[in-house]
Amino acid sequence: MINLPCVSADGKPTKSGITTLTAIKNGASTDKTVSEKTGQPLFKVRSGIRELVNAGLVKQTENSYSLTEQGTNILK
Repeated sequence: MINLPCVSADGKPTKSGITTLTAIKNGASTDKTVSEKTGQPLFKVRSGIRELVNAGLVKQTENSYSLTEQGTNILK
């Protein structure tokens, strides 16, 4: 199985990243709910969310995730 990154080298979200961002936009606020909504394995969701946080597209508050303004703008 190939673990695809959520953010490409140029800082833009990949297809997997867009899927994760969309799930968060639609109310999935934890790694488990993102996994459930997307069908992606939990380990992949966790690593992907870390990438999205580092890219400034997602913010973390304790164990909850939400989109930043930049993350919201990407989905428009």
